[in-house]
Formats: sequence, C-alpha cells, structure tokens
Amino acid sequence: MVVTSRIDYCNVLLTGAPKATTDKLQRLLNPAARLLNGTKKFDRGLSQVMHVDLHWLDVPERVTYKLSTMVYNCLHGKAPSYLTDCCTPISDVASRRHLRSASRRQLLVPRHNLSTYGRWAFSVAGPAAWNCLCDELRELLLTANSFRQLFKTRLFAEY
Repeated sequence: MVVTSRIDYCNVLLTGAPKATTDKLQRLLNPAARLLNGTKKFDRGLSQVMHVDLHWLDVPERVTYKLSTMVYNCLHGKAPSYLTDCCTPISDVASRRHLRSASRRQLLVPRHNLSTYGRWAFSVAGPAAWNCLCDELRELLLTANSFRQLFKTRLFAEY
C-alpha cells in the first residue's frame, strides 16, 4: 500500500525522535487502517484492526523494527561498510572479551557527546537497540526471514 510504504521510507531516521513527531505519522496510519477495514472515524477497536486484522505495527515499533533489521544486515555483511563499521561486537574488543555481554552477542555502544542528538546517530542507536533484543533474536544462525518473523511476533506480543 502506498501509505505504509511512504511511512516506512527512511523512518529509521526517527529513532529517538520526540513522541510528537511519531504521533504525526501515526495520525496518517490510522485513517489508512480505517479506510482498508471500512470502519468509521469514531468506531472503537482501531488498534485491534491495525494489529490483528491488518498486522501493522504502530509507528514507534516500525522504527525499532527497521533499525534492528538494519543492524542484523550489518552483522551479516548485507549493508554498506559505513554502517557495518558502526556495529562492533563486544567480543571483538580485546579489553572486553571476558565480559558476560561478549558471550551474549551484544554490540559496543560508543559514548556520545550530545545528550539529545548524539544518541540518535546510528552508531549509538543501532547497537543500543540490538542490545535490547532478547538472546533468541541475537542468535547469529537465524536467517533474515526468521529474524524478521520472530522480531515482529515479539513486537506484537507487547500489545
């Protein structure tokens, strides 16, 4: 659908953005869901229509999904080198190999100077989002399709 593809286009840039920004995109997604399902503006159960019937995620979860998928692609060599260089496993850092996080396949989150915009950078937000995933999703043997499917299932379970 044209609306969802436009909302998903470059939405990873909204990582860490204020809620007011993602709410604007959510206000575009809601009427599209109503249009597809044939419900009226003030009918109840829009979230059920979006999550159960259409199998759509809300905008903040879409951003998280896309960011984590980009990190997965970086770790499996399917992303450009400028993004892949931002995703360093803790087990590759000599001084941190003995840490528990190294065995859990976590990534190194670099320090950032700016308290607002610094944490929005992919080099910080990507590894931070990856480290928040459960151990099952950080498994290196998962294929891309199984990773996406498991992750989307986890996101829907939070509703």
